[in-house]
Amino acid sequence: MTETWIGVAAARAHILQRIAPVGELETVALDQALDRVLARAVGARFDVPPQDNAAVDGFAIGAGDDLDRGALLEIRGQLQAGRLDPQPLAAGQALHIMTGAPLPPGVDRVIPQEQVEIDPISVRIPPGTRSGANIRRRGEDIRSGTEVLAAGLRLTPAALGVAAALGETQLCVWRRPRIALLSTGDEIAPPGTVRRAAQIYDSNRASLGASLRRHGADLIDLGIVGDDRDRLRAALTAGALQADAMVTSGGVSVGLHDLLKPVLGDLGQVDFWQVRMTPGRPLAFGSVRGRPLFGLPGNPVAALISYRLFVRPALEKLAGAPPWRDPPRLRARTTEALPKKRGRMEFKRGILTDGADGPTVRSTGPQGSGILTSLVRANCLIVLEEDRGPVAAGETVEIELLD
Repeated sequence: MTETWIGVAAARAHILQRIAPVGELETVALDQALDRVLARAVGARFDVPPQDNAAVDGFAIGAGDDLDRGALLEIRGQLQAGRLDPQPLAAGQALHIMTGAPLPPGVDRVIPQEQVEIDPISVRIPPGTRSGANIRRRGEDIRSGTEVLAAGLRLTPAALGVAAALGETQLCVWRRPRIALLSTGDEIAPPGTVRRAAQIYDSNRASLGASLRRHGADLIDLGIVGDDRDRLRAALTAGALQADAMVTSGGVSVGLHDLLKPVLGDLGQVDFWQVRMTPGRPLAFGSVRGRPLFGLPGNPVAALISYRLFVRPALEKLAGAPPWRDPPRLRARTTEALPKKRGRMEFKRGILTDGADGPTVRSTGPQGSGILTSLVRANCLIVLEEDRGPVAAGETVEIELLD
């Protein structure tokens, strides 16, 4: 690919075309499988629930009793969850039953305990109860022989609960992608050290590293490399030997000391290095020794928004997840004018409010790509299309909710 100036959608499509899943399997215990991507489908060997059972604490009664005007029934006994009573329920009898207890033969419905009148040996059932009420049917959740958890599913707490309900103790998952992370620039100092007067502390490795871990990567921290071509070349070579992909921040603009693009060209290839978007225009994508490399901007907001748009979809594909789908967008009315230049896509940090006349949105204030606190205050991104110009107060805009 020779184009260096590219739109957001085309950039992401090209990246995803170049990414291949890691393709290595692991078997992990259920309590270690949260957020992993399932590699082999999980099927059911039995019905869930395995028997018809009571959905409430109450009284199980049969179908043969005339309940149109209510009935006074003999209490046969009590059945708690985890116990069986194989004796059929006879006409004129009721069984005091607890939630989850399997139903004996002949039970037609369960009446909640708070709806009946009880004396020591009998129970008065109110009129108007319907057949099948308050019964969980065998297999109503899962049928034996069906595929329940599909390969490619990212395992949520609910999915792990389903696996446990099927008796699984281990799951086959794809190996987590290994991502090497690197910050560049003489102006960057590690937090906890004494920085020079002209330096700033490195926030990108903290925020990008947290994002990578949150989204299922094993992190290889390559630290900070200053504006030194040989050291940068060595760091990228080392990263390519250890990782499935690399993420860097800084050094991708057009300054004299922005070294990532020329070094990337020396070691591998540069597919593109500018995207028609704000923040985040300078963004390099290419490869070193066949390993994809994402050269994100150094400004912290631009780095995180570029991560959201390009790195996270690629990370999902590396992990073996299903094809990426963009987050859903909502529409809201802006309460303020928003400056916008045509010819680039803009992502403004916003605060969404559910007003009396529908959702409204306002910016978090100054939108400089170095103002990281604007992302802390935001609960959404205001997404303005390439061909849109300045936005007047009261116009409708699209928004994406943040995590």
